[in-house]
Amino acid sequence: MNINEVIRKRRSVFPAQYNGKPIAKEFIKVLLENANYAPTHKLTEPWRFKVIQGEAKDKLGKFLSDTYTDITSDEKFSPFKYKKIIDNCKSASAIIAICMQRDLKERIPEWEEIASTAMAVQNMWLTCTANQIGCYWSSPNLINYMDDFFEFDEGERCLGFFYLGTYTLDEEIPDSKRSSIDEKVAWMQ
Repeated sequence: MNINEVIRKRRSVFPAQYNGKPIAKEFIKVLLENANYAPTHKLTEPWRFKVIQGEAKDKLGKFLSDTYTDITSDEKFSPFKYKKIIDNCKSASAIIAICMQRDLKERIPEWEEIASTAMAVQNMWLTCTANQIGCYWSSPNLINYMDDFFEFDEGERCLGFFYLGTYTLDEEIPDSKRSSIDEKVAWMQ
């Protein structure tokens, strides 16, 4: 695929669609290396990643589901959501915690470091698309509790989880729905 095709074919492929085949560690390394080439103002390189595989996925699923139970009132608790949290962790070949390390000198606005981290994730997403690997960025409220699971450096926090998995290529992945770019652009001359 050329770059235009890769960008336009990028989709969320959810853990429920994964077929359980493992993803090679070598691919994950390439994925993270591509993430490392995202734009970064003042070279703060704020992106940080924690790769979760094997038994660590089960530990994450238990932590997230237990935390969901602890922070959710009885009337808002959803057994479906509880089960989905666990199933997502089990279904993924790997989960990458997307973290951001804030520049401790605060030389640039925080939003720029969040944007840089998001661009790193976009590089990961495009790499997955080009290699027919399913992926999905989830940023549930539970990310606010991840300092009880991970050891973060000062100024570091979790922005979400990037689930990875292989999927059956003949499975229908819906086309993206986008309104015309003409509705979003003002040309000024």
